Amino acid sequence: MKDKTELYLDEIENTISEIPLDIEPRDLYAPVEYSLQVGGKRIRPLMTLLACDMFGGNTDDAIAPAVGLELFHNFTLMHDDIMDAAPMRRGQPTVHARWSTNTAILSGDVLFALAYKYMSKVADEHLHPVLSLFNQTVIEVCEGQQYDMDFETTDSVSSDQYMQMIRLKTAVLPAACLKTGAIIAGASQKEQEYMYQFGENIGLAFQLRDDWLDVFGDESKVGKKSGGDIVANKKTWLYIHALDKADKHQRQQLLDAFMNRIDNEEEKIRLVKGIYDQLEISQLAQDFMQTFYTKAFDFLQKINQPEKQKEKLKRLATDLFNRTW
Repeated sequence: MKDKTELYLDEIENTISEIPLDIEPRDLYAPVEYSLQVGGKRIRPLMTLLACDMFGGNTDDAIAPAVGLELFHNFTLMHDDIMDAAPMRRGQPTVHARWSTNTAILSGDVLFALAYKYMSKVADEHLHPVLSLFNQTVIEVCEGQQYDMDFETTDSVSSDQYMQMIRLKTAVLPAACLKTGAIIAGASQKEQEYMYQFGENIGLAFQLRDDWLDVFGDESKVGKKSGGDIVANKKTWLYIHALDKADKHQRQQLLDAFMNRIDNEEEKIRLVKGIYDQLEISQLAQDFMQTFYTKAFDFLQKINQPEKQKEKLKRLATDLFNRTW
């Protein structure tokens, strides 16, 4: 027998599958359909339903905005892939690689419009706070993406700047998902804010884990080649702190690697990972992740709901923190 989480995931998939996309023009809607079918854990809409459930709300009232948030997430991935010139996503060709850049831009725009359509399917009493939160989240995600692009051509990025970037680009969306569920369930303003802070800290830990997995994860479980961030000169938390801890020789090696003075990708990855190992960056990163995971649970603990009601969100957060993919 399926538990409630599995039933919610089924409901999310069913709702997404019912979106009318088998329509003309096919070159506009087929990429949208494709992007929604090539995987994805549906973590964000699940968060919305679990948050609504935790406060005793009717999850039928939350399913449309939950799917809206997932549509927005997929929109950001489609446009991110264009900006990154990424050929693959979730083990499949990206939309712009399979069709064209122009098609991916236009299909992404339709996906965003569909997201807004589903976000609007809430009771009148919740419409303003839900859309206000959604609009702010969209703006912040775009700000985070711009910072991420800026960092590619910036010689020096501080740890605080990096954390602000991933807060905007990654963490505000799960925070918004959880707060949306709380709003629809009728939670108090204070409880809504606690849920937001819970989600934001989980989101920060999630992104730091993603950075760590890119370098230290098992390729067979992560599903992509190790060291992609190194090859792309991404100034992640690992790189920033390695640069800070490095001696003069190590620092110059890192700078040379991230200024494309090493042509061979395998050699570049091996060199940078070797310095990370020398400086024990892996353990430092894991310890840092733990601080956000702990903060997240501190906020969840402040919410005046029975512990049994919090159990499913706790389990999801723990699975995300310990993930190997």
